[in-house]
Amino acid sequence: MAQRRIGIIMNGVTGRMGMNQHLIRSIAAIRADGGLPLANGDILMPDPIIVGRNRAKLEALARAHNVERVSTDLDACLADPKDEIFFDAATTQMRAGLVRKAIAAGKHVYCEKPTADNLADALDLARVAKAAGIKHGVVQDKLFLPGLRKLKMVIDSGQLGRLLSVRGEFGYWVFEGDLQPTQRPSWNYKKAEGGGIILDMLCHWRYVLDNTFGAVKSLSCLGAIHIPKRKDEAGNWYDADVDDAAYATFQLEGAKGEPIVAHINSSWATRVRRDDLVTFHVDGTHGSAVCGLTDCWVQPRVATPKPVWNPDVPQTINFYEGWQKVPDTQPYPNGFRVQWELFLRHVVGEVKDYPWDLLAGAKGVQMAMAGLQSWEERRWIDLPRLEV
Repeated sequence: MAQRRIGIIMNGVTGRMGMNQHLIRSIAAIRADGGLPLANGDILMPDPIIVGRNRAKLEALARAHNVERVSTDLDACLADPKDEIFFDAATTQMRAGLVRKAIAAGKHVYCEKPTADNLADALDLARVAKAAGIKHGVVQDKLFLPGLRKLKMVIDSGQLGRLLSVRGEFGYWVFEGDLQPTQRPSWNYKKAEGGGIILDMLCHWRYVLDNTFGAVKSLSCLGAIHIPKRKDEAGNWYDADVDDAAYATFQLEGAKGEPIVAHINSSWATRVRRDDLVTFHVDGTHGSAVCGLTDCWVQPRVATPKPVWNPDVPQTINFYEGWQKVPDTQPYPNGFRVQWELFLRHVVGEVKDYPWDLLAGAKGVQMAMAGLQSWEERRWIDLPRLEV
């Protein structure tokens, strides 16, 4: 058994998501567990170098998580042949340019979504990566959530029959910053900094819908700026000029070409009264299922209650009691780590088919751009097939 080092340039991991999910719970966790065992018996050991602008902040983060290398010179890191992978979780607006530089330097690329703030750049990245022959991947973490994995198992089992519809609810109340400190950074609500829930969340919903229920064929989307003023990190009021909520309906293609209707509400201006911060309710001819981040419940056709509509009499049926919880049948590790491990195995040749690539990322950007266009033009938008 031999240990194989793999160098990873990690850009943008001083931010909340990059630090918590990608550095601490993925790469640092793999290192702490002794590396990633490969099929041939070798151990793949990630060797990250954290890149950013503030050296003191980088060094403190590195010390806290047993990372040996930091740098404020990204160009020098890209020029170093001993690091094979470039990862980016920094700002969306800079991502396309940074990924192009990494590809030109011969690096394999793994990055957060959206891969760009427009479809032309997102598609160009996929084309450039294909021409360069490098390995590339885009974070599609929600596919690896326990709740969605259980839901996918239920669907694949045939228990729901032919799928009819999907209803998704996502979001929570993001405080404005006056009564309570806000829990999301201010760039989320500024157009000039790549904010907006449509650009953020419709990229997620593309891969969730495509991979779980059926390919998205068209959409209709209405955005809203429900909270027009918020406080920033310095406590100053600013104008929120991008959408903080999106109400979107999708037409999906089912397994045999039958249409499936999906509707997803995404909002940072809603208060939660449901099973989780995100839930998906799926109805089929033979049963229904509901999942959240971690759990999934099913109700088969034969166990479906028969309520009688009578507004003058209190409802006697407890509708929650008629659902069966899908049990945990396997471990469900952190979804970001699971995808990191798959990508690392892809880079070293152990995983041949890796579907969550830059083309998949471009599909997410395509749907976000279509959502913005639909809102602006107040009409349905078709999503043509993307190829590179």
